Amino acid sequence: MAGLMTTPVYDIAIIGGGINGCGIARDAAGRGLSVFLCERDDLASGTSSASTKLIHGGLRYLEYYEFRLVREALREREILLTNAPHIVWPLRFILPHHRGLRPAWLIRLGLLLYDHLGGRRLLPGTSSVNLQTDIAGRLLKKEYRRGFEYSDCWVMDSRLVILNAMDARRLGAVIRTRSPLVSAVRSKDFWTLTMVDLVRNREYQVRARALVNASGPWLDQLMEHITHGATREHIRMVQGSHIIVKKLFDHSRAYIFQNSDGRIIFAIPYEHHFTLIGTTEVDFSKSPETAAISDKEIGYLCGAISEYFARPITANDVVSSFSGVRPLFDDGKSDAKAATRDYVLKLDTLRDKVPLLSIYGGKITTYRKLAESVLARLAPYLPPMKREWTTHSPLPGGDFRPGEFTRKTEELQHLCPLLDQQHAHRLFRAYGTLSREMIDAVRGTDSLGVHFGHNLYSFEVDYLIEREWAMTADDILWRRTRLGLFLNQRQVADLESYIRTRQADGQPGTQKNFIFFDKGEGQ
Repeated sequence: MAGLMTTPVYDIAIIGGGINGCGIARDAAGRGLSVFLCERDDLASGTSSASTKLIHGGLRYLEYYEFRLVREALREREILLTNAPHIVWPLRFILPHHRGLRPAWLIRLGLLLYDHLGGRRLLPGTSSVNLQTDIAGRLLKKEYRRGFEYSDCWVMDSRLVILNAMDARRLGAVIRTRSPLVSAVRSKDFWTLTMVDLVRNREYQVRARALVNASGPWLDQLMEHITHGATREHIRMVQGSHIIVKKLFDHSRAYIFQNSDGRIIFAIPYEHHFTLIGTTEVDFSKSPETAAISDKEIGYLCGAISEYFARPITANDVVSSFSGVRPLFDDGKSDAKAATRDYVLKLDTLRDKVPLLSIYGGKITTYRKLAESVLARLAPYLPPMKREWTTHSPLPGGDFRPGEFTRKTEELQHLCPLLDQQHAHRLFRAYGTLSREMIDAVRGTDSLGVHFGHNLYSFEVDYLIEREWAMTADDILWRRTRLGLFLNQRQVADLESYIRTRQADGQPGTQKNFIFFDKGEGQ
Protein backbone atom coordinates (compact mmCIF):
# COMPACT_ATOMS: atom_id res chain seq x y z
CA MET A 1 0.00 0.00 0.00
CA ALA A 2 1.03 3.61 -0.50
CA GLY A 3 2.55 5.59 2.36
CA LEU A 4 0.46 7.06 5.14
CA MET A 5 -1.16 10.46 4.69
CA THR A 6 -0.98 13.29 7.22
CA THR A 7 -3.03 12.93 10.39
CA PRO A 8 -5.64 15.62 11.11
CA VAL A 9 -6.96 15.90 14.66
CA TYR A 10 -10.68 15.72 15.45
CA ASP A 11 -12.59 16.22 18.67
CA ILE A 12 -14.42 12.94 18.21
CA ALA A 13 -13.96 9.91 15.95
CA ILE A 14 -16.80 7.45 15.37
CA ILE A 15 -16.50 3.91 14.07
CA GLY A 16 -19.67 2.73 12.32
CA GLY A 17 -21.95 4.27 9.72
CA GLY A 18 -25.24 2.91 11.00
CA ILE A 19 -28.03 4.90 12.62
CA ASN A 20 -26.23 5.39 15.95
CA GLY A 21 -22.91 6.44 14.43
CA CYS A 22 -24.48 8.86 11.95
CA GLY A 23 -26.86 10.24 14.59
CA ILE A 24 -23.95 10.97 16.92
CA ALA A 25 -21.95 12.55 14.09
CA ARG A 26 -24.83 14.88 13.24
CA ASP A 27 -25.47 15.92 16.84
CA ALA A 28 -21.78 16.47 17.62
CA ALA A 29 -21.11 18.46 14.45
CA GLY A 30 -24.10 20.66 15.18
CA ARG A 31 -22.65 21.48 18.60
CA GLY A 32 -19.45 22.80 17.07
CA LEU A 33 -17.23 19.74 17.48
CA SER A 34 -14.94 18.48 14.73
CA VAL A 35 -16.12 15.00 13.79
CA PHE A 36 -14.71 12.06 11.82
CA LEU A 37 -16.72 8.93 11.00
CA CYS A 38 -15.50 5.82 9.20
CA GLU A 39 -17.61 2.94 7.90
CA ARG A 40 -16.25 -0.38 6.61
CA ASP A 41 -18.83 -0.64 3.83
CA ASP A 42 -21.74 1.53 2.73
CA LEU A 43 -23.77 3.62 5.14
CA ALA A 44 -26.62 1.58 6.69
CA SER A 45 -25.25 -1.58 5.10
CA GLY A 46 -25.69 -3.64 8.28
CA THR A 47 -28.39 -3.73 10.93
CA SER A 48 -29.79 -0.29 10.14
CA SER A 49 -31.18 -1.36 6.75
CA ALA A 50 -32.52 -4.70 8.00
CA SER A 51 -35.07 -3.50 10.55
CA THR A 52 -38.84 -3.99 10.48
CA LYS A 53 -39.02 -0.36 9.27
CA LEU A 54 -40.95 0.84 12.33
CA ILE A 55 -40.63 3.90 14.53
CA HIS A 56 -42.52 2.63 17.56
CA GLY A 57 -42.62 2.55 21.30
CA GLY A 58 -42.46 -1.23 21.39
CA LEU A 59 -45.84 -2.38 22.66
CA ARG A 60 -44.52 -5.77 23.73
CA TYR A 61 -41.77 -4.20 25.88
CA LEU A 62 -44.49 -3.28 28.37
CA GLU A 63 -44.68 -7.00 29.15
CA TYR A 64 -41.09 -6.81 30.41
CA TYR A 65 -41.76 -3.61 32.41
CA GLU A 66 -39.36 -1.53 30.29
CA PHE A 67 -41.42 1.60 30.90
CA ARG A 68 -38.51 4.05 30.55
CA LEU A 69 -37.56 2.63 27.15
CA VAL A 70 -41.17 2.68 25.92
CA ARG A 71 -41.75 6.23 27.17
CA GLU A 72 -38.58 7.50 25.51
CA ALA A 73 -39.37 5.69 22.25
CA LEU A 74 -42.92 7.07 22.14
CA ARG A 75 -41.63 10.60 22.60
CA GLU A 76 -39.05 10.08 19.88
CA ARG A 77 -41.75 8.73 17.58
CA GLU A 78 -43.46 12.11 17.43
CA ILE A 79 -40.18 14.03 17.15
CA LEU A 80 -39.15 11.96 14.12
CA LEU A 81 -42.59 12.24 12.55
CA THR A 82 -42.22 16.03 12.78
CA ASN A 83 -38.58 16.26 11.69
CA ALA A 84 -38.63 13.73 8.85
CA PRO A 85 -42.20 13.63 7.49
CA HIS A 86 -41.00 12.47 4.06
CA ILE A 87 -39.52 9.18 5.33
CA VAL A 88 -41.57 8.71 8.54
CA TRP A 89 -45.33 8.49 8.39
CA PRO A 90 -48.23 7.25 10.56
CA LEU A 91 -49.38 3.64 10.38
CA ARG A 92 -52.36 2.01 12.08
CA PHE A 93 -51.98 -1.52 13.45
CA ILE A 94 -54.66 -4.20 13.83
CA LEU A 95 -54.22 -6.50 16.84
CA PRO A 96 -56.68 -9.42 16.61
CA HIS A 97 -57.80 -10.81 19.95
CA HIS A 98 -58.19 -14.50 20.69
CA ARG A 99 -58.36 -16.87 23.63
CA GLY A 100 -54.60 -17.40 23.78
CA LEU A 101 -54.02 -13.74 24.59
CA ARG A 102 -54.54 -11.92 27.84
CA PRO A 103 -58.10 -10.84 28.63
CA ALA A 104 -59.43 -8.11 26.33
CA TRP A 105 -59.80 -5.66 29.20
CA LEU A 106 -56.14 -6.11 30.14
CA ILE A 107 -54.95 -5.55 26.57
CA ARG A 108 -57.15 -2.47 26.33
CA LEU A 109 -55.56 -1.18 29.54
CA GLY A 110 -52.07 -1.79 28.14
CA LEU A 111 -52.97 0.07 24.94
CA LEU A 112 -54.35 2.94 26.99
CA LEU A 113 -51.00 3.13 28.78
CA TYR A 114 -49.24 3.00 25.40
CA ASP A 115 -51.40 5.88 24.18
CA HIS A 116 -50.47 8.17 27.06
CA LEU A 117 -47.05 7.08 28.30
CA GLY A 118 -45.15 9.24 25.80
CA GLY A 119 -47.42 12.27 25.61
CA ARG A 120 -49.01 11.44 22.23
CA ARG A 121 -50.11 14.56 20.32
CA LEU A 122 -50.05 13.87 16.58
CA LEU A 123 -51.30 10.31 16.20
CA PRO A 124 -54.83 8.99 16.76
CA GLY A 125 -55.41 6.83 19.82
CA THR A 126 -56.48 3.23 20.27
CA SER A 127 -59.91 1.99 19.28
CA SER A 128 -61.74 -1.33 19.19
CA VAL A 129 -62.41 -2.98 15.84
CA ASN A 130 -65.10 -5.45 14.78
CA LEU A 131 -63.27 -7.90 12.54
CA GLN A 132 -66.54 -9.39 11.30
CA THR A 133 -67.50 -6.14 9.60
CA ASP A 134 -64.21 -4.24 9.12
CA ILE A 135 -62.29 -4.81 5.87
CA ALA A 136 -59.24 -5.68 7.96
CA GLY A 137 -61.00 -8.85 9.11
CA ARG A 138 -61.83 -10.25 5.70
CA LEU A 139 -58.57 -12.12 5.14
CA LEU A 140 -58.38 -13.42 8.72
CA LYS A 141 -59.73 -16.74 9.90
CA LYS A 142 -63.34 -16.53 11.04
CA GLU A 143 -62.53 -17.19 14.69
CA TYR A 144 -60.98 -13.73 14.95
CA ARG A 145 -64.04 -11.62 15.64
CA ARG A 146 -62.72 -8.64 17.54
CA GLY A 147 -59.52 -6.73 17.93
CA PHE A 148 -57.88 -3.39 18.63
CA GLU A 149 -56.38 -0.71 16.43
CA TYR A 150 -53.55 1.59 17.55
CA SER A 151 -50.94 3.92 16.06
CA ASP A 152 -47.23 3.75 15.43
CA CYS A 153 -45.03 4.92 12.54
CA TRP A 154 -43.29 3.50 9.49
CA VAL A 155 -39.78 4.59 8.43
CA MET A 156 -37.48 4.22 5.46
CA ASP A 157 -34.72 3.00 7.77
CA SER A 158 -31.63 3.25 5.58
CA ARG A 159 -32.64 6.71 4.36
CA LEU A 160 -32.89 7.84 7.99
CA VAL A 161 -29.23 6.89 8.37
CA ILE A 162 -28.18 8.65 5.17
CA LEU A 163 -30.06 11.85 6.01
CA ASN A 164 -28.28 12.03 9.36
CA ALA A 165 -24.95 11.56 7.58
CA MET A 166 -25.81 14.26 5.03
CA ASP A 167 -26.68 16.73 7.76
CA ALA A 168 -23.52 15.83 9.67
CA ARG A 169 -21.48 16.55 6.54
CA ARG A 170 -23.32 19.85 6.01
CA LEU A 171 -22.27 20.80 9.53
CA GLY A 172 -18.63 19.99 8.88
CA ALA A 173 -18.27 16.30 9.78
CA VAL A 174 -16.03 14.09 7.65
CA ILE A 175 -17.79 10.89 6.57
CA ARG A 176 -15.64 8.14 5.08
CA THR A 177 -17.28 5.02 3.64
CA ARG A 178 -15.44 1.91 2.45
CA SER A 179 -12.85 2.62 5.17
CA PRO A 180 -12.53 -0.26 7.65
CA LEU A 181 -10.56 0.35 10.83
CA VAL A 182 -7.17 -1.36 11.05
CA SER A 183 -6.27 -0.18 14.54
CA ALA A 184 -7.01 2.46 17.16
CA VAL A 185 -4.16 3.19 19.58
CA ARG A 186 -4.57 5.53 22.52
CA SER A 187 -2.14 7.80 24.29
CA LYS A 188 -2.62 10.39 27.00
CA ASP A 189 -3.71 13.07 24.54
CA PHE A 190 -5.03 11.39 21.39
CA TRP A 191 -6.39 8.34 19.70
CA THR A 192 -4.51 7.43 16.53
CA LEU A 193 -6.75 5.62 14.07
CA THR A 194 -5.49 3.76 11.04
CA MET A 195 -7.99 2.93 8.29
CA VAL A 196 -7.82 1.37 4.85
CA ASP A 197 -9.32 3.36 2.00
CA LEU A 198 -10.64 0.44 -0.05
CA VAL A 199 -11.25 2.64 -3.09
CA ARG A 200 -7.70 3.99 -3.36
CA ASN A 201 -6.12 0.90 -1.78
CA ARG A 202 -4.09 2.87 0.75
CA GLU A 203 -3.90 3.36 4.50
CA TYR A 204 -4.47 6.69 6.17
CA GLN A 205 -4.58 7.97 9.74
CA VAL A 206 -6.48 10.48 11.81
CA ARG A 207 -6.21 11.47 15.46
CA ALA A 208 -9.04 12.24 17.86
CA ARG A 209 -9.61 13.31 21.44
CA ALA A 210 -12.41 10.78 21.97
CA LEU A 211 -13.43 7.55 20.25
CA VAL A 212 -16.92 6.06 19.90
CA ASN A 213 -17.35 2.41 18.95
CA ALA A 214 -20.76 2.42 17.22
CA SER A 215 -20.03 -0.64 15.10
CA GLY A 216 -23.14 -2.53 16.19
CA PRO A 217 -22.80 -6.32 15.81
CA TRP A 218 -19.10 -5.90 14.97
CA LEU A 219 -18.41 -4.30 18.36
CA ASP A 220 -16.77 -7.26 20.12
CA GLN A 221 -14.87 -8.19 16.97
CA LEU A 222 -13.57 -4.64 16.54
CA MET A 223 -12.44 -4.33 20.16
CA GLU A 224 -9.57 -6.66 19.27
CA HIS A 225 -8.12 -3.78 17.22
CA ILE A 226 -8.71 -1.02 19.81
CA THR A 227 -6.66 -0.27 22.92
CA HIS A 228 -9.07 -0.80 25.83
CA GLY A 229 -9.25 -1.77 29.45
CA ALA A 230 -10.69 -4.95 30.87
CA THR A 231 -14.43 -5.31 30.29
CA ARG A 232 -17.10 -7.85 31.12
CA GLU A 233 -19.71 -6.35 28.80
CA HIS A 234 -20.49 -8.07 25.53
CA ILE A 235 -23.08 -7.90 22.82
CA ARG A 236 -25.59 -10.64 22.17
CA MET A 237 -26.02 -11.09 18.45
CA VAL A 238 -29.57 -11.96 17.45
CA GLN A 239 -30.50 -12.48 13.81
CA GLY A 240 -33.78 -11.02 12.67
CA SER A 241 -35.11 -12.10 9.29
CA HIS A 242 -38.01 -10.85 7.18
CA ILE A 243 -39.80 -12.16 4.12
CA ILE A 244 -41.55 -10.15 1.41
CA VAL A 245 -44.56 -11.56 -0.42
CA LYS A 246 -46.93 -10.13 -2.99
CA LYS A 247 -49.53 -7.82 -1.48
CA LEU A 248 -51.89 -9.76 0.80
CA PHE A 249 -54.46 -7.01 1.43
CA ASP A 250 -55.70 -3.80 -0.16
CA HIS A 251 -56.11 -1.54 2.86
CA SER A 252 -53.35 0.65 4.32
CA ARG A 253 -53.20 -0.78 7.86
CA ALA A 254 -50.69 -3.28 9.25
CA TYR A 255 -51.21 -6.31 11.49
CA ILE A 256 -49.49 -7.31 14.70
CA PHE A 257 -49.90 -10.95 15.71
CA GLN A 258 -48.83 -12.64 18.92
CA ASN A 259 -48.10 -16.31 18.40
CA SER A 260 -48.30 -19.26 20.74
CA ASP A 261 -44.56 -19.04 21.49
CA GLY A 262 -44.95 -15.43 22.67
CA ARG A 263 -43.21 -13.94 19.63
CA ILE A 264 -44.65 -10.91 17.85
CA ILE A 265 -44.99 -11.00 14.06
CA PHE A 266 -45.89 -8.01 11.86
CA ALA A 267 -47.52 -8.00 8.42
CA ILE A 268 -47.00 -4.54 6.92
CA PRO A 269 -47.90 -2.92 3.57
CA TYR A 270 -44.62 -2.57 1.70
CA GLU A 271 -43.70 -0.54 -1.38
CA HIS A 272 -47.33 -0.50 -2.63
CA HIS A 273 -47.16 -3.98 -4.20
CA PHE A 274 -45.92 -6.18 -1.37
CA THR A 275 -46.40 -7.24 2.25
CA LEU A 276 -43.45 -7.33 4.64
CA ILE A 277 -43.58 -10.11 7.26
CA GLY A 278 -41.21 -10.34 10.23
CA THR A 279 -39.35 -10.84 12.32
CA THR A 280 -37.55 -13.86 13.70
CA GLU A 281 -35.16 -13.75 16.65
CA VAL A 282 -32.40 -16.35 16.51
CA ASP A 283 -29.12 -16.25 18.42
CA PHE A 284 -26.24 -15.73 15.99
CA SER A 285 -22.53 -16.54 16.39
CA LYS A 286 -20.99 -16.02 12.93
CA SER A 287 -19.56 -12.86 11.40
CA PRO A 288 -22.46 -10.37 11.03
CA GLU A 289 -22.00 -9.81 7.30
CA THR A 290 -22.87 -13.49 6.68
CA ALA A 291 -26.39 -13.15 8.10
CA ALA A 292 -28.94 -14.78 5.80
CA ILE A 293 -32.42 -16.17 6.26
CA SER A 294 -32.64 -19.91 6.76
CA ASP A 295 -35.28 -22.31 5.47
CA LYS A 296 -36.33 -22.81 9.09
CA GLU A 297 -36.94 -19.07 9.53
CA ILE A 298 -38.93 -18.90 6.30
CA GLY A 299 -41.03 -21.80 7.51
CA TYR A 300 -41.52 -20.17 10.89
CA LEU A 301 -42.71 -16.85 9.43
CA CYS A 302 -45.02 -18.55 6.93
CA GLY A 303 -46.48 -20.72 9.68
CA ALA A 304 -46.88 -17.81 12.10
CA ILE A 305 -48.81 -15.74 9.56
CA SER A 306 -50.87 -18.73 8.51
CA GLU A 307 -52.16 -19.07 12.08
CA TYR A 308 -54.14 -15.89 11.39
CA PHE A 309 -54.73 -15.54 7.64
CA ALA A 310 -57.41 -17.65 6.01
CA ARG A 311 -55.17 -18.36 3.02
CA PRO A 312 -51.96 -20.09 4.13
CA ILE A 313 -48.64 -18.50 3.18
CA THR A 314 -45.92 -20.85 1.93
CA ALA A 315 -42.26 -20.53 0.95
CA ASN A 316 -43.37 -20.38 -2.69
CA ASP A 317 -45.02 -17.01 -1.96
CA VAL A 318 -41.73 -15.40 -0.89
CA VAL A 319 -40.38 -12.99 -3.53
CA SER A 320 -37.54 -11.53 -1.44
CA SER A 321 -36.07 -11.60 2.05
CA PHE A 322 -33.48 -9.87 4.19
CA SER A 323 -31.68 -10.55 7.46
CA GLY A 324 -29.76 -8.44 9.93
CA VAL A 325 -28.00 -8.94 13.24
CA ARG A 326 -29.17 -6.95 16.25
CA PRO A 327 -26.34 -6.09 18.65
CA LEU A 328 -28.28 -6.44 21.91
CA PHE A 329 -26.67 -5.87 25.28
CA ASP A 330 -26.02 -9.29 26.79
CA ASP A 331 -28.01 -9.05 30.00
CA GLY A 332 -27.94 -12.79 30.63
CA LYS A 333 -31.53 -13.48 29.56
CA SER A 334 -31.91 -17.02 28.20
CA ASP A 335 -34.59 -16.10 25.66
CA ALA A 336 -33.66 -13.81 22.77
CA LYS A 337 -37.09 -12.20 22.69
CA ALA A 338 -36.73 -11.20 26.36
CA ALA A 339 -33.29 -9.60 26.01
CA THR A 340 -33.42 -5.84 26.57
CA ARG A 341 -33.68 -3.50 23.56
CA ASP A 342 -32.43 -0.59 25.66
CA TYR A 343 -28.96 0.79 25.00
CA VAL A 344 -26.02 0.60 27.38
CA LEU A 345 -23.05 2.99 27.15
CA LYS A 346 -19.70 1.75 28.43
CA LEU A 347 -17.10 4.48 29.07
CA ASP A 348 -13.48 3.34 29.28
CA THR A 349 -10.80 5.90 30.25
CA LEU A 350 -7.97 3.40 30.98
CA ARG A 351 -5.83 5.14 33.57
CA ASP A 352 -6.72 8.72 32.63
CA LYS A 353 -6.02 8.26 28.93
CA VAL A 354 -8.36 9.58 26.23
CA PRO A 355 -11.87 8.07 26.41
CA LEU A 356 -13.43 5.18 24.53
CA LEU A 357 -17.20 4.91 24.58
CA SER A 358 -18.80 1.68 23.32
CA ILE A 359 -22.49 1.36 22.47
CA TYR A 360 -24.32 -1.85 23.30
CA GLY A 361 -27.86 -2.40 22.03
CA GLY A 362 -30.33 0.31 21.14
CA LYS A 363 -33.15 0.58 18.62
CA ILE A 364 -33.59 2.78 15.59
CA THR A 365 -36.43 4.76 17.21
CA THR A 366 -34.26 6.07 20.04
CA TYR A 367 -31.07 6.84 18.11
CA ARG A 368 -31.43 10.62 18.62
CA LYS A 369 -31.67 10.32 22.42
CA LEU A 370 -28.78 7.85 22.37
CA ALA A 371 -26.66 10.48 20.58
CA GLU A 372 -27.50 13.05 23.26
CA SER A 373 -26.58 10.54 25.97
CA VAL A 374 -23.25 9.75 24.30
CA LEU A 375 -22.28 13.42 24.12
CA ALA A 376 -23.35 13.97 27.73
CA ARG A 377 -21.05 11.13 28.83
CA LEU A 378 -18.13 12.44 26.77
CA ALA A 379 -18.60 16.13 27.65
CA PRO A 380 -15.90 16.19 30.39
CA TYR A 381 -13.32 15.04 27.81
CA LEU A 382 -14.31 17.32 24.92
CA PRO A 383 -14.06 21.05 24.20
CA PRO A 384 -17.07 23.11 25.36
CA MET A 385 -20.13 22.22 23.27
CA LYS A 386 -23.26 24.03 22.23
CA ARG A 387 -26.55 22.93 23.78
CA GLU A 388 -28.75 20.04 22.62
CA TRP A 389 -30.37 21.05 19.35
CA THR A 390 -31.79 18.12 17.36
CA THR A 391 -35.27 17.97 18.95
CA HIS A 392 -36.70 20.69 16.74
CA SER A 393 -34.36 20.49 13.74
CA PRO A 394 -35.69 18.84 10.57
CA LEU A 395 -33.54 16.30 8.79
CA PRO A 396 -32.55 17.14 5.19
CA GLY A 397 -35.66 17.33 3.03
CA GLY A 398 -37.98 17.31 6.04
CA ASP A 399 -38.67 21.05 6.28
CA PHE A 400 -42.44 20.77 5.82
CA ARG A 401 -45.36 19.72 7.99
CA PRO A 402 -46.58 16.09 7.87
CA GLY A 403 -49.99 17.15 6.54
CA GLU A 404 -48.41 18.94 3.56
CA PHE A 405 -47.06 15.84 1.84
CA THR A 406 -49.71 15.65 -0.91
CA ARG A 407 -49.48 19.36 -1.71
CA LYS A 408 -45.69 19.26 -1.80
CA THR A 409 -45.76 16.29 -4.16
CA GLU A 410 -48.11 18.15 -6.48
CA GLU A 411 -45.78 21.15 -6.40
CA LEU A 412 -42.87 18.92 -7.41
CA GLN A 413 -44.84 17.58 -10.34
CA HIS A 414 -45.76 21.12 -11.35
CA LEU A 415 -42.07 22.12 -11.27
CA CYS A 416 -41.18 19.12 -13.44
CA PRO A 417 -44.14 18.07 -15.64
CA LEU A 418 -42.05 15.20 -17.04
CA LEU A 419 -42.70 13.37 -13.76
CA ASP A 420 -45.92 11.42 -13.60
CA GLN A 421 -47.80 11.26 -10.30
CA GLN A 422 -46.27 7.96 -9.21
CA HIS A 423 -42.75 9.15 -10.01
CA ALA A 424 -43.18 12.47 -8.19
CA HIS A 425 -44.63 10.66 -5.18
CA ARG A 426 -41.68 8.27 -4.98
CA LEU A 427 -39.11 11.06 -5.27
CA PHE A 428 -40.74 13.26 -2.66
CA ARG A 429 -41.25 10.30 -0.31
CA ALA A 430 -37.53 9.49 -0.47
CA TYR A 431 -35.95 12.95 -0.71
CA GLY A 432 -38.56 15.43 0.51
CA THR A 433 -37.78 19.02 -0.44
CA LEU A 434 -34.30 17.93 -1.62
CA SER A 435 -36.05 16.44 -4.66
CA ARG A 436 -36.28 20.00 -6.02
CA GLU A 437 -32.48 20.14 -6.24
CA MET A 438 -32.45 16.74 -7.92
CA ILE A 439 -34.81 17.82 -10.73
CA ASP A 440 -33.22 21.23 -11.16
CA ALA A 441 -31.33 20.14 -14.27
CA VAL A 442 -34.29 18.25 -15.78
CA ARG A 443 -35.57 20.55 -18.49
CA GLY A 444 -36.56 18.11 -21.21
CA THR A 445 -37.01 14.42 -21.85
CA ASP A 446 -33.35 14.02 -22.83
CA SER A 447 -32.18 15.47 -19.52
CA LEU A 448 -33.87 12.62 -17.61
CA GLY A 449 -30.95 10.55 -18.83
CA VAL A 450 -30.75 6.79 -19.12
CA HIS A 451 -33.88 4.92 -18.00
CA PHE A 452 -33.00 1.81 -16.00
CA GLY A 453 -36.59 0.79 -15.29
CA HIS A 454 -39.41 1.64 -12.88
CA ASN A 455 -38.83 5.40 -13.25
CA LEU A 456 -35.19 5.20 -12.18
CA TYR A 457 -33.28 7.57 -14.48
CA SER A 458 -29.64 8.55 -14.50
CA PHE A 459 -30.41 12.06 -13.16
CA GLU A 460 -31.40 10.39 -9.87
CA VAL A 461 -28.47 7.96 -9.98
CA ASP A 462 -26.08 10.89 -10.53
CA TYR A 463 -27.56 12.68 -7.53
CA LEU A 464 -27.11 9.61 -5.31
CA ILE A 465 -23.51 9.18 -6.40
CA GLU A 466 -22.64 12.85 -5.97
CA ARG A 467 -24.59 13.61 -2.78
CA GLU A 468 -25.24 10.34 -0.93
CA TRP A 469 -22.04 8.25 -1.10
CA ALA A 470 -23.58 5.66 -3.46
CA MET A 471 -20.95 3.59 -5.27
CA THR A 472 -22.69 0.38 -6.36
CA ALA A 473 -26.01 -0.78 -7.76
CA ASP A 474 -26.86 -2.33 -4.38
CA ASP A 475 -26.25 1.02 -2.66
CA ILE A 476 -28.84 2.60 -4.95
CA LEU A 477 -31.38 -0.20 -5.31
CA TRP A 478 -31.54 -1.42 -1.70
CA ARG A 479 -30.41 1.40 0.60
CA ARG A 480 -31.16 4.70 -1.21
CA THR A 481 -34.32 3.29 -2.80
CA ARG A 482 -36.13 -0.06 -2.67
CA LEU A 483 -36.21 -0.41 -6.44
CA GLY A 484 -34.29 -3.67 -6.24
CA LEU A 485 -37.70 -5.26 -5.77
CA PHE A 486 -38.73 -4.17 -9.25
CA LEU A 487 -35.73 -4.18 -11.59
CA ASN A 488 -34.80 -7.34 -13.47
CA GLN A 489 -31.28 -8.72 -13.91
CA ARG A 490 -30.68 -6.98 -17.22
CA GLN A 491 -31.74 -3.62 -15.80
CA VAL A 492 -29.48 -4.10 -12.78
CA ALA A 493 -26.60 -4.97 -15.11
CA ASP A 494 -27.26 -1.79 -17.11
CA LEU A 495 -27.14 0.25 -13.90
CA GLU A 496 -23.89 -1.40 -12.84
CA SER A 497 -22.38 -0.66 -16.24
CA TYR A 498 -23.43 2.99 -16.01
CA ILE A 499 -21.84 3.37 -12.58
CA ARG A 500 -18.59 1.74 -13.76
CA THR A 501 -18.46 4.11 -16.71
CA ARG A 502 -18.80 7.11 -14.41
CA GLN A 503 -16.06 5.77 -12.18
CA ALA A 504 -13.74 5.14 -15.09
CA ASP A 505 -14.32 8.68 -16.35
CA GLY A 506 -13.60 10.08 -12.87
CA GLN A 507 -16.69 12.26 -12.96
CA PRO A 508 -17.44 14.28 -9.79
CA GLY A 509 -18.81 12.19 -6.97
CA THR A 510 -17.72 8.78 -8.23
CA GLN A 511 -15.35 6.33 -6.60
CA LYS A 512 -12.27 7.84 -8.18
CA ASN A 513 -12.46 11.05 -6.15
CA PHE A 514 -15.57 11.07 -4.00
CA ILE A 515 -13.91 9.47 -0.98
CA PHE A 516 -11.96 12.68 -0.31
CA PHE A 517 -14.72 15.09 -1.14
CA ASP A 518 -15.20 16.28 2.47
CA LYS A 519 -13.24 19.25 3.68
CA GLY A 520 -10.66 19.25 6.42
CA GLU A 521 -8.91 15.98 5.58
CA GLY A 522 -5.21 15.40 5.23
CA GLN A 523 -4.16 14.11 1.83
